[in-house]
Amino acid sequence: MRDQVAAVIEVIRPAIQADGGDIDLIDVDESSGVVTVELTGACVSCPASTVTMKAGIERIMRDRVPGVVEVRQPFDPVDETGTAVSL
Repeated sequence: MRDQVAAVIEVIRPAIQADGGDIDLIDVDESSGVVTVELTGACVSCPASTVTMKAGIERIMRDRVPGVVEVRQPFDPVDETGTAVSL
C-alpha cells in the first residue's frame, strides 16, 4: 500500500509544486487506512490547503489506492471517535 500511495503522490506533486508548494509522505497506516502527508512551501500559509487536502489529495488517494480511507496532516486534531476534526 505504501508504494501505491507514494506513486500517487508523485502524480499529484507537479500540480502542487506549480503553486509553490510540495507534499511529503509521512506515514501509511495500513490497518486504519490513514495516510499522513505534510504540505510544505506555499501550501503552509495557503487558506485553501484544507480544501486541497480533502477535496483533492484525499479524493484522489481513495480513488486510486484500495484501503485508503483518510488523508491527514501530522498536526490534525483527532476527536474522541478517532476521526480528524477541522477547526
